[in-house]
Amino acid sequence: MERIARQLLAKCFGRPSGPLGRLGGRLMAHGNAATERHAVILAAPAEQDVVLVVGPGPGVGLAAAAERSAHVIGIEPSDVMLAMARRRCAPLIRRGRLRLSPGTAARTGQPDASVDVVISVNNLQLWPDVPAALAELHRVLRPGGRLLLSVREKWLPSGLSALAAMIHAAGFDTVRTWTWHPPTRMAPAAAQLSAIRTPRP
Repeated sequence: MERIARQLLAKCFGRPSGPLGRLGGRLMAHGNAATERHAVILAAPAEQDVVLVVGPGPGVGLAAAAERSAHVIGIEPSDVMLAMARRRCAPLIRRGRLRLSPGTAARTGQPDASVDVVISVNNLQLWPDVPAALAELHRVLRPGGRLLLSVREKWLPSGLSALAAMIHAAGFDTVRTWTWHPPTRMAPAAAQLSAIRTPRP
């Protein structure tokens, strides 16, 4: 029974697929919206910044990023989520402000030092190899580029300090951590972290 429950949760939220994935996408669009928009505000992308959104799901945060930056890339492993994000963000895609492609945090498909800002909301807990993913995000960020991660606090059993240590180990600098409480009643506390890829001397 527990195995079946895990499989259903994976189809809804882990790597959404089929009707359950579409249901999960609708739930995520509602439940994650405040945190995703807040993450974009914190990351503060400028119009000319290249922004990489990792695991944008149904595209709420992706749309918020593309309203600020004219160069947004969304990478998502789920075909269902890619389709939902394309529908939600269709006007921004047509205007050339946004492009979507399959990918993961560990395999972004982006060139070295090609991105100014990386944003990830509520998917770090799904990364199979967190150090490999952080190394990849460090690779694609330009020197001085910034990383903004947000994940539900309950999904970080080792806490923010352990995650901060991993970020430092991946080569990032100026690592800051804090907890944020979304303004919606049902949304749990978010553990958030910002960091900078060390500029070249």
